[in-house]
Amino acid sequence: MSARYLPRLLPPLAAVVAAVAVLAGCGLPLPSPGAGVTYDSTRVPGPSSVPGSSPVPSLTPAQVRDAVTAVAALPIKGRAPRTGYDREAFGPAWTDDVDVSGGHNGCDTRNDVLRRDLTAERLKPGTHGCVVLSGTLADPYTGRTIVFTRGRSTSSRVQIDHVVALGDAWVTGAQQLTPTQRTTLANDPLNLLAVDGPTNSAKRDADAASWLPPNKVYRCTYVARQVAVKSRYHLWVTAAEAVQIARVLAGCSRAR
Repeated sequence: MSARYLPRLLPPLAAVVAAVAVLAGCGLPLPSPGAGVTYDSTRVPGPSSVPGSSPVPSLTPAQVRDAVTAVAALPIKGRAPRTGYDREAFGPAWTDDVDVSGGHNGCDTRNDVLRRDLTAERLKPGTHGCVVLSGTLADPYTGRTIVFTRGRSTSSRVQIDHVVALGDAWVTGAQQLTPTQRTTLANDPLNLLAVDGPTNSAKRDADAASWLPPNKVYRCTYVARQVAVKSRYHLWVTAAEAVQIARVLAGCSRAR
């Protein structure tokens, strides 16, 4: 790296280190360098599937510490040119390449995520339990309850968000992935959430430096999940992104 970039990066790096120090003050040892954020592969943090439970799962202290360690380990670089970006670079939308149980079940990814994140879902007969006709979403991005009904004018009320937006992934390392790896990234349940449609549309391709969920109590889980995805696919963060994530995670520590 050229020496002229060091003055610009030192403050962001110091912020990340400071956040690590804050969380280390919880009295528990930090995991070894390079440790990632771990989630249950069958149910990553997202809207709860248990009726009457909180729609926002809390991160454990260990998950917060792991997220801080993982973001500090991510490379910090500027955005690559957006040249060549196209949704098709990440394969066809909603393939059966990865389902929420980690295998192939014959259902497209969108319906897999709807079945995972909605409650009281009603399935379309004759689709082998795949197509969701209706259900209720405890939306993590707004904190509101949304009634989902499949239909030309109603399906868009609930959209499937890429937690690390594909446009952001493209300019932070996904260009260097193989087509198969990009398709897996686009269909990985760790990177997918059923959310309020208009809120997802407003997010577009923003990273954590320029967009966070309006529902503040979900921000800790949101940025930790972004870190987990970027770690899994060897993506990097910008300096501004690293600072914002560190700031949110430090707040998670103070809230405990």
